[in-house]
Amino acid sequence: MSINLIVNGASHQLDVPDDEPLLSVLRNRLDLTGTKYGCGEGQCGACTVLLDGKPIRSCRTPVSLAAGKIITTIEGLERDGRLHPVQQAFLDGEAFQCGYCTPGMIMGAMALLNNKPHPSEQEIARGMQGHVCRCGTYQRIVAAVQQAAAANK
Repeated sequence: MSINLIVNGASHQLDVPDDEPLLSVLRNRLDLTGTKYGCGEGQCGACTVLLDGKPIRSCRTPVSLAAGKIITTIEGLERDGRLHPVQQAFLDGEAFQCGYCTPGMIMGAMALLNNKPHPSEQEIARGMQGHVCRCGTYQRIVAAVQQAAAANK
């Protein structure tokens, strides 16, 4: 199947099976390896990308569902060599240890802040539910989201 994907502002015409997971296409065909394969079941959040601004689990999303929609990956956040404020907040707050979950966490935080620019701590906890950090840096993740929200003024 020939499919058009709009990823991080660039259009890509690809011949792929329509049921191939979006994650596989991003990583293996477009060389966008920032999005991670975690559980493969859509439960851990490591593969989170934005599809028309909404967070999705790319490991469970057939590429056909993304055709013609705007896909944003972790690589698409920086502008002119500068990290997005959410990325910078995660870096400043050391909101990671191994870093494997970080791209999915950042994309989840992006979606949360797009919908709720100044969330409470409880809203952050609810909004980030389903994102698993095996290192357990949840307090630093919440603090990073709070810092990013404060930069949204």
